[in-house]
Amino acid sequence: MKNSFDKYNFVIRVTGVLIENDKILLVKQKVNDERNWSLPGGKLKRGESLEQGIIREMKEETGLDVAVEKLLYICDVEATENTLLHISFLLKRVKGDIKLPTNEFESNPISDLFFVPVAELKHYGFSDRFVELIKNDFPKFGSYARDKKNIGL
Repeated sequence: MKNSFDKYNFVIRVTGVLIENDKILLVKQKVNDERNWSLPGGKLKRGESLEQGIIREMKEETGLDVAVEKLLYICDVEATENTLLHISFLLKRVKGDIKLPTNEFESNPISDLFFVPVAELKHYGFSDRFVELIKNDFPKFGSYARDKKNIGL
């Protein structure tokens, strides 16, 4: 039996910010024509909580077991076909070493991953705004930031 929400196409994307020793974990995969590096994460599966989703995505993409420290930002992604929410979390490593994924779950394969100095994020296609948020310990964390561009992603 369908309900009234079945006619809407919602996509929720969760991403993880894992920072250790002033370095942030990135994955190499095609984002757009200007950027080939992104935060680990992906689409939430039906019936999955936000926390379950980011923990699963981190394990699949990086090999790490993580825990959520706090919600960073909830954003809309404009200019998309469906309603897309982008939700980012600050994470901490629980255990494990980073390793390249098998890409069995990836429609956009990951070809590399490593910790990048926060100061060098611009060289990986990230904005000054995102670096500023990191350096200022994510002001207004836990808030609705509207468009994802407002947090520099």
